Amino acid sequence: MKIYKLVLLVFLFGGITISCSDDADDKGPTPPVAGERSLVVENFIYRGMNFYYLYKADVPKLADDAFATQAERNNFLDNYSSPEDLFDNGVTASQDKFSWIVDDYVELERLFSGVSKTSGLSYGLVRNCSSCSEIFAYVRLVLPNTSADEEGVERGMIFNRVDGQQLTDTNFSTLLAPDTFTIGLAKLEESNIINLEETFTLTKREYVKNPVFVSKVLEIEGKNVGYIYYDSFTADFDKELNDAFGEFKTANVSDLVLDLRYNGGGSVRTATDMAAMITGQFAGQLFMKEVWNAEYQAHFQSTNPERLLNKFNTTLKTGEVINSLNLGKVYVLTTGRSASASELVINGLDPYIDVVQIGETTTGKFQASVTLYDSQNFGRTNANTTHTYAIQPLVLKSVNSAGVSDYINGLDPDYVISEDYQNLGQLGDPNEPFLKLALDVILGNRISIPESKELFKPVGESGMDQLDYQKMYIDKIPELINK
Repeated sequence: MKIYKLVLLVFLFGGITISCSDDADDKGPTPPVAGERSLVVENFIYRGMNFYYLYKADVPKLADDAFATQAERNNFLDNYSSPEDLFDNGVTASQDKFSWIVDDYVELERLFSGVSKTSGLSYGLVRNCSSCSEIFAYVRLVLPNTSADEEGVERGMIFNRVDGQQLTDTNFSTLLAPDTFTIGLAKLEESNIINLEETFTLTKREYVKNPVFVSKVLEIEGKNVGYIYYDSFTADFDKELNDAFGEFKTANVSDLVLDLRYNGGGSVRTATDMAAMITGQFAGQLFMKEVWNAEYQAHFQSTNPERLLNKFNTTLKTGEVINSLNLGKVYVLTTGRSASASELVINGLDPYIDVVQIGETTTGKFQASVTLYDSQNFGRTNANTTHTYAIQPLVLKSVNSAGVSDYINGLDPDYVISEDYQNLGQLGDPNEPFLKLALDVILGNRISIPESKELFKPVGESGMDQLDYQKMYIDKIPELINK
C-alpha cells in the first residue's frame, strides 16, 4: 500500500443520503480515558474500511462480529504505532496494491482543481545495466508554458545527472524533489551512456495541466485520421476532451488513434464518457458493471440494481451533449504505464467494437476507489476538525458487459512495440514509431515493427509518488447501510 503524507486526490461528495443505525460504529469511538492514547483516527479508518472496503471478506478483523465491544476494538487498534501502520498492516488485504491514506487533506481541493507544482518534465527512469545501480531518465513530454518548456527541454532528451550527481536507483527521488534543480544531459550510443556538457536549470511552479495534450486530424492517403494523446482522465477537463472529439466529428474522421501510453487513469465517469465519444451507437447500453463487497452488493441489488450499472452516456455531467464519432473500430496505444481508467476504456469497449491495441501490455488494474473523510457519512461536510486524515480504499471492481474483469496481468496488445529511447519521435508525428505502426495497420500497409531493444530495464517514472498515479476513482460515495 502507498502511504501519502501530503495531498489526496478526491471528488467532493454531495447529495448523500444516510441510513444510520444506533450501533457503536455510527456513534463513533468511546472517548479515551485521561492519559490513554486517542484512537480517533484509527477508529475512523476502521469504520470506513468496515463499511466500504472491497476486500473486507479477506480481512477477518473487519468482520462485523470481530469485536464484542468497543474496548476490544480499541485494544486491536492500539497495537499499531500510527494510523498509517494500521491502514497498511492491519486492515488491508495482501492482494491490495492500490488503497491509500493521507494525513493532510487540506491541499486536496487545490490538487483536485488541477493545480500542482511541476517543472514541466514527464520522464521515464531506466537502469543503465542489469547489474548496476546507475540510472538515466528519458524525457517523454514537456508541458507547455513550464520551466522545462521555456528552457528548451524536448521529448527524447536524456539526462543522467541532477545537480552534478549521478542518478541511481536509490537517490533519484531525493535529487529530483527540490523546487529548483539542474539536469545534465547525456546521449545513448548503443548500450553506452555518454555524458554531455549541456545542462538545464528547472524550477517547479504551480500549474494547471490540460490532459488533452495533443489533438489533431491527420490526412493520410485520402483518409482523415483523428489522433489524440490523452494524459489522464481528469474530470475538470471533460469539456476540453469533448471539444477535441467535436473537432474530429466535424472533420468526419474515419479512424481514431487514442494514445494512452503514459495515462495512469483517473475518473470512471470520464472514461465512460470517452467510450461514448468514440462510439455513440450504444447509448443506454451497459459499459461497465460495478462489483462491491458482499454487503453493499446485496444492498444495491435489492434496493437499486441500476446503481451498479455504468451505461454509455449521451451527455457529460454538466449536461453538455457528447460528441460521438460512431466508430466501429479504435486503435489504442499502450505501454506498461497505461492503467486503471485507460484499461477500463479498452475492456469496456471490447464487447462492442474492434479495439486494436498497439504497444505493450498494460498495468492490470480493474478496481476503483473513493475518498472517505472522518464524518458521520464519510463526506467532506462536517468532517472531524481535530485531524486531517482521509483514506482512499478500493471499493469496487469493474466488469465489462461480457463479464470480463480481474485482468491482473494487464491487457495484451495485438501488435507489440516498445519505445526506443534513441528514437522516441514526437507525439502526433506520423513517423513516430507507435503512431506509424497504427497508421500502417489502418492503411493496410506492410507491417514493419522495429526490433525491440532489451538493453535497459525500467525503474520508474515521473509522478509515481503522486496521489493520482495509476488510480481509478468514482465521484460519489453511496449511502450508509444499516448494520
